[in-house]
Amino acid sequence: MSRSDDIDVAFETPGPAATPLPRLVGVILTSNMGALIALLTPLQLLLTLHLTRIAGPGAAAAFGIVTGFGALFALVANPLAGRISDRTAARFGRRRTWILTGGVSGSLAVFALAFTTEVWQVALVWCLTQTLFNFQQAATSALLADQVPPLRRGTVSGFVGFAAAAGPLIGLTAVSAIAAPVAQWAAVAVISLVLAIVAVLLLRDPQHTREPGQSGLNVAELAKSFWLNPWRHPAFGWAWAVRFLITCAYASGTYNAFFLIQRFGVAEADVAGIVLGLSLLSVALLAVTSVIAGLVSDRLRRQKPFVVAAGLLAAAGLAGMAFAPSIGFVFLATAAIGVGTGLFFSIDSAMCVRVLPSSENAGKDFAIINMANTLPQSFVPFIAPFLLGLGGYTALYLVLAVLGVVGAAFVLRLPELGREGDPRWAVITRGKVRAPAAVEPTAV
Repeated sequence: MSRSDDIDVAFETPGPAATPLPRLVGVILTSNMGALIALLTPLQLLLTLHLTRIAGPGAAAAFGIVTGFGALFALVANPLAGRISDRTAARFGRRRTWILTGGVSGSLAVFALAFTTEVWQVALVWCLTQTLFNFQQAATSALLADQVPPLRRGTVSGFVGFAAAAGPLIGLTAVSAIAAPVAQWAAVAVISLVLAIVAVLLLRDPQHTREPGQSGLNVAELAKSFWLNPWRHPAFGWAWAVRFLITCAYASGTYNAFFLIQRFGVAEADVAGIVLGLSLLSVALLAVTSVIAGLVSDRLRRQKPFVVAAGLLAAAGLAGMAFAPSIGFVFLATAAIGVGTGLFFSIDSAMCVRVLPSSENAGKDFAIINMANTLPQSFVPFIAPFLLGLGGYTALYLVLAVLGVVGAAFVLRLPELGREGDPRWAVITRGKVRAPAAVEPTAV
């Protein structure tokens, strides 16, 4: 396909059934925020409190078991959910069906956590919670490919980054005003439920019609949910690698508390306040930067420079952490990382959508991209003990900084917006004309 053909596809006139863009932004924002409130509020606070009441001194080990199994279920569920969503032909709509099903049943599972009395029960219900909300998230992510115009994806992706920043703060603020444990879980469940229902009411999602000859879901089809050949689809492979490497760089925040205690001798009683300050700084910068960067990206019709800057800012911030002489310098390095995170999460999703091989399997393919978000949560803790033993936090942060630089370099292999057919960069699909990546909605 020529460059001009790709541009024609990008500006294709949408059908009348698509959701108007302002409403669609509301759908993606509310659905993502509801799922993130339900998943991150327990991870950051409620599970710790609940397991402390159940397991006492063994709460830390229990937390690791529960969250570890939950992450594994999330890793498996997201691609499966994307594949099932792609093939759903319900009259209610293939995305609406799973936003509603995942949001409602996931909220009930969150509330059920309040009544668990054993660690194994917490683990079981938490795995169910992760699975259900990953169905909601997979269907929501696919809307970026289904209905958002290519020249507006940066803006919409920026609001997704805002949801990732604002969701946990909303959840933590809500539960901090409530004393009763059961009421805390109920508050999270109700907020998530309401946001899912609002998203479904706003969304227009016409019934999906399967293509002639398209097979139904079977074991082989579900197995393909976890793989897309990077040789056959080179741009997709580069985009996946970019997200994995740069996300590894941003996964360093997990070690902030240990770093402060061991590098600067911060007392355990004081470390929580400093970590909270670092988190608030990072979240505030992420929220502001993601929205602004998304708007600017769409105005300039450029995406790659923002993702390159995100990788380099991550590397600069991590290098600053590696050699930080004071806690004040740690705040400065964290600010750089926060700005870079905002740039990355506002633009990378929009860039990834452009390299999906087709719209037919957008949910499944985007879910494979999302695996690059999940794997660093396991990969970084896996290599961290070796790096800490080799050279302490200096070695850990510098290696993660290198991953950020490599991720920024890999971005250069991807085509820029509107240049998907240019042979100077990785092609979408080898030896095959690229299918349209989206159906665009009419502007309002």
